[in-house]
Amino acid sequence: MENADHSTETGTATSSTETGTATEPGRPSPDLAALARDALALTGSARGPRVVLGLAGPPGAGKSTLARALVAEIGAAAAYLPLDGFHLSNAQLERLGLTSRKGSEPSFDVYGYVALLRRVLDDTATGLDIYVPDYDRTLHEPVAARHRVPPTARIVVTEGNYLACDLPGWRAARELMAACWYVDAPRDVRQKRLVERQLAGGRGVTEARAWVADNDAPNGELVEESRGRCERILSTIGMDMFNWRQ
Repeated sequence: MENADHSTETGTATSSTETGTATEPGRPSPDLAALARDALALTGSARGPRVVLGLAGPPGAGKSTLARALVAEIGAAAAYLPLDGFHLSNAQLERLGLTSRKGSEPSFDVYGYVALLRRVLDDTATGLDIYVPDYDRTLHEPVAARHRVPPTARIVVTEGNYLACDLPGWRAARELMAACWYVDAPRDVRQKRLVERQLAGGRGVTEARAWVADNDAPNGELVEESRGRCERILSTIGMDMFNWRQ
C-alpha cells in the first residue's frame, strides 16, 4: 500500500474516459488539474451532499501520492481516506497467522472500512469532523485520527489495493463509490518502489526483495483482476505530483 511521503512515486498521468482502456496514442494526457476537475465533477450528479472517489491498483502504483495530490489540488471541498488505516494490528495478524502476509486482502478490516465510508456519506448534517485512521510506517501499526473529513468536504478520495475487488466486503465498498479509477505502473517500476519501501522500513536488501516477491507480488496479481471493474485507467509515470501544497 502507498504512503504519501514516498518520493519514489513520481510521474504524467495517462487516462481515458473509456472503461478499461489506456490513453490512445497521440492523445494528450490530463494533468493533475484536469484530473481534479474530473473528480470534482462527480459531485454534480450526486444524490447526496458528498461523494466518494476510489483509487484502486496494485502495490507501488502511486495511489496514495495521487490521492493526496488530488485532495490538495481540489482544496477545502476534498478529503483523504486511505484504506491503509484499516490494516489489522500486529497483534491481530499474529493471532490470525497473517504476520507474513501483512498487506494481503484478508489482513484488512474491510467491514470497518465500509462502515466509515457509509458514515462519510450519511453523516453530513452534523457540522462535525469525521476522523480517519492511517498506517504509520515508523510504528508499523495503524493509528487513529491522522486525517479528517471536514464538514466542507464534498468529495472524499479513498485509495487502496483492493477497492475494486469482486470479493466479500470489497463489493460493498465499491458500491459506495461514485467512481473508482485504477492506478497502474509498469511492474519493474512498482517492484523498485516496493523494494525501496521495505529498505526504508528497516529490512535488508535480501529480505526486502523476498518480501516483495512473496507478498507484494501475489497481492498485485489479485488486484490486477479488478482492473475491469474500474471506470478509468491512470498511470502516474511522469506526473509531477510533488508541487502540491502540504
